[in-house]
Amino acid sequence: MLRTTDHTTETTPVLPAAPAGSDPLRQLQYETRPPSGPGATRGLNHPQELSLRGIPVRCSACRARRDWLLINQRCHVWVRCRCTNQWLEPEITRADFDAMIAIPNRTHYPSLEQGLIAMGFDGAFAGTYLE
Repeated sequence: MLRTTDHTTETTPVLPAAPAGSDPLRQLQYETRPPSGPGATRGLNHPQELSLRGIPVRCSACRARRDWLLINQRCHVWVRCRCTNQWLEPEITRADFDAMIAIPNRTHYPSLEQGLIAMGFDGAFAGTYLE
């Protein structure tokens, strides 16, 4: 018989296992490694116009035609405008995103929200193009 209780238990986050050995430099390298894997969320600033199947992309809210943020998580890619309008774009695959993100200098943010604020896609620059 299935029973429910009124109390809740909080799960403690499980940290990934540290690399074998006690070398502090390896430990530091492991801890500061950028997030990767299927659960990682990645963003790419795309200041140029975006064209899918020959059709230019425009924001349905503010009619912007360039200066996008492409957000990838798992196999999905979202397009976000500076006015905070965001949509899932099935025409852009993860392989397409990987081909565009081959940039050597990367910045890592603790959360997606902090990244949106730092890159100006939180609505603060709505209606402007940054170059």
